[in-house]
Amino acid sequence: MTTKVAPTLLTYGFRPFFLGATVWAATALTVWIVMLATGDTLPSRFDPLEWHIHEMLFGFVAAAIAGFSLTAIPSWTGRPPVIGGRLACLAALWMVGRIVCLVSVFVPAWLALAIDASFTMALAGVAGYEIISGRNWRNLPIVALLSVLAAANVLMHLQAYGAAVPDGLGWRLGFAAVIVLISVVAGRIVPNFTRNWLAKRPGAALPAAPGRVDRAALAVLPVGLFCWAFLPESRAIGWLLLLGAALNLWRLSRWRTVATIAEPLLMILHIGYAWLVLGVALLGLANLNPNIPPSAAIHALTVGGVSTMILAVMSRATRGHTGRQLKADRATSLIYLLVNLAAITRVAAAFGGAWTMILLVCAACFWIAAFAGFVIAYGPMLILPRRANLS
Repeated sequence: MTTKVAPTLLTYGFRPFFLGATVWAATALTVWIVMLATGDTLPSRFDPLEWHIHEMLFGFVAAAIAGFSLTAIPSWTGRPPVIGGRLACLAALWMVGRIVCLVSVFVPAWLALAIDASFTMALAGVAGYEIISGRNWRNLPIVALLSVLAAANVLMHLQAYGAAVPDGLGWRLGFAAVIVLISVVAGRIVPNFTRNWLAKRPGAALPAAPGRVDRAALAVLPVGLFCWAFLPESRAIGWLLLLGAALNLWRLSRWRTVATIAEPLLMILHIGYAWLVLGVALLGLANLNPNIPPSAAIHALTVGGVSTMILAVMSRATRGHTGRQLKADRATSLIYLLVNLAAITRVAAAFGGAWTMILLVCAACFWIAAFAGFVIAYGPMLILPRRANLS
């Protein structure tokens, strides 16, 4: 009954949160690049760089994670999806948090923290309730990672408000949780989607079944990343991150990446995971070699790995849940190209010398175009009712 009377935008978690994530991604980066170019600031307790980091992690990425998890959990648990009023409340918490962080100097510090942190806490709580109620114990690690993300958000606020928090611990902890979450989810969906696609092609070799390589990759990477969050300059952790990158590259090599070139909607998932591997490797090298700027690693992971995977999952999920063919059209392929150009130019900017500012502006333009393109191409799909499946 609820599904029939709920507005279309509130009939599934992916609808409001994918739309909100992409609108905010383009908007927040526009604000950031203007501040960077002009030296202007916001009426926020976060300084411009802190605000940029916070809004990418706990604004854009958290919304995308909410859209994915609220859509996936019903299929994991067999329970009804979170829709209607409950979904509207979560979306409202997210939106109010964005406004408060933008103008937090006008709000008491404790209230700004409470308002913004309420969304990530509520998301972890809703996910935990649904997974535990459905006795879906296999996905409890997802709840744990969402809880770490919520705690990281609180730590970032506390540092900005002058509390005795190790410098950068909040954003590093949230960053590590996001990368680990992507590695866990990608390890399920990328080979599974690839296997389903290749199974329709007679004689095609299928991705390897999960095994020791996957378990080793999923064991080493989280340890390396969470240790890095607390000890970001440790050489020993640098070696651990390189081992994690090598194991995840081996893992990716078993997923039949080359065979997916014919379908961009599938290939982009492999490309996103390749960026994650490259970013972890660069992060390890940055701990071992002072000539490797950490910002190159961070942006290979965020602009390359996280953003590419988010666009890949959002486009595929939106098409599937709104009755479209699971096939990339020209607009979707262009979005994928733009986000990868953004990643390449942003990583190059870390090594750019005199070209740094030009490359930063180019990367920002590519990024904004990619997410604005998603809003234009996919916004109507997210707002309008599902149509009959044409696949």
